[in-house]
Amino acid sequence: METVTITKEKYAEYESQQAQIAELTGQVQYLMEQLRLSKHRQFGVSSEKSEYDFSQLNLFNEAELFADANTPEPELVEVEKHYRKRTRLTTDKLPNDLPVEIVEHKLPETEQFCPECDGALHVMGKEVRRELKLIPAKAVIVEHIKYVYACRDCERDSYGVPIVKAPMDEPVIKGSFASPESVAHIMTQKFVMGVPLYRQEQEWKRQGILLSRQTMSNWLLRCSEDFLEPVYGALKELMLEHSLALHADETTLQVIQEPGKTAQSKSYMWLYRTSGYNRHGYEISSPIVLCEYQPDRKALRPREFLAGWKGYLHTDGYAGYHSLPEEIVIVGCWAHARRKFDEALKGMPEKDRGDSGALIGKRYCDRLFAIEQELCGLSPGDRYLKRQEQSKPVLDELRSWLEKQRLVKNAFGRAVQYTLDQWKYLERYLLDGQLEISNNRAERSIKPFVIDRKNFLFANTPRGARASAVIFSVIETAKENGIDPYTYLTFIFKNAPNWDLRSPDCLDRLMPYNFKPAAVT
Repeated sequence: METVTITKEKYAEYESQQAQIAELTGQVQYLMEQLRLSKHRQFGVSSEKSEYDFSQLNLFNEAELFADANTPEPELVEVEKHYRKRTRLTTDKLPNDLPVEIVEHKLPETEQFCPECDGALHVMGKEVRRELKLIPAKAVIVEHIKYVYACRDCERDSYGVPIVKAPMDEPVIKGSFASPESVAHIMTQKFVMGVPLYRQEQEWKRQGILLSRQTMSNWLLRCSEDFLEPVYGALKELMLEHSLALHADETTLQVIQEPGKTAQSKSYMWLYRTSGYNRHGYEISSPIVLCEYQPDRKALRPREFLAGWKGYLHTDGYAGYHSLPEEIVIVGCWAHARRKFDEALKGMPEKDRGDSGALIGKRYCDRLFAIEQELCGLSPGDRYLKRQEQSKPVLDELRSWLEKQRLVKNAFGRAVQYTLDQWKYLERYLLDGQLEISNNRAERSIKPFVIDRKNFLFANTPRGARASAVIFSVIETAKENGIDPYTYLTFIFKNAPNWDLRSPDCLDRLMPYNFKPAAVT
């Protein structure tokens, strides 16, 4: 090997160039990683399901990974040769109480003769074909006529004539032609089906009904403030009183006329929802989902919403939750940690994934979720004991492995750093059998709002944003309780104008657990 002598200045220049090359190489690798991840997000499947061969890693036993003690053994069925019965698989199902419209097809009496002998024909059977007929929404004018009565004898013999009026329910909005059904329909179309008011306006116009979006917006705001906000307040009181654990998440919302902010700035929709159990360890039979509009993402917002509440709060890794009072214990989300490793894996070239650290990290997370799946049918007490026995050793092994990794400036290094930074929150689901390994409940509940946001894009004013939060809360709570949102909203708007909503008993009658579909008619 030839030795070359260079000056000190040249050597310093060489070292500078090598450092620059290393830096540029790292930047190229980072950009390629981001490019692959971006292409996957745009064209690939969004599922984080593992798609790599387990045999490439000997971290866990394959039988343990795929075994499920809750899955029954399959029954052995003897199939007769050449006579295999084929079953048509379909998810379509029609309710039994759907109205049936019968259309009969008969031969005219002049044609009811045998083509062979000219004898009279009789009905020997019939063939039935069923079709699903869909009727578009239609508008009907409901005219309420209240009769006024007077006494003939008093009219003839007395100076004072008593007037008696027939009882009639109060309208949902006084002085308006809005009905409970029309307001419920507009709300459902916007917040369940994601149809903005301007599209609803166009749909009604095609039917000859000039119902402006301004009128519809006024209806939504008025009914939200008068009737849904008291329901929202009662639901919040119930949630904070009976819940040992809650889930929280937040997402952006653009509000055009936010005081002191530009139209392009971000506001936020915060979400809080019940977990699977109440404070007494029983499964929650009536889950609650609540949204709250706020102009920012400050840690002050959850602190104000949860004021006076004590318990466990499932969240993602946002640092704003970590400054909450000590009586609120933050529980981290392993789905977010797993996602970091999954993104690192998808950002790698295909040939480098098989024995990568990103795959190892993801497999550790997979193992933790597999254990949770096995324990899903246990009571909180039994689940706590099983977690100490099965999950804690995996967590200890994962922590040891993470601390041995060299932190490089790529997606895998960020995944390792994120998991270590969040570790004290991530391991807290072991504290109680009622806690969950992830914050997926909140993510599932906030997803419908995120989807709807793509359609209506923004809120015009803070008042509209607050009304949207209240309406969305009532609708998502109804859905979580297996109640049709339109039917539930109609029930509220028919009864609330006639009840004293300052009375706890009246509000209790409007709660989802007291709702009976028959009460709407």
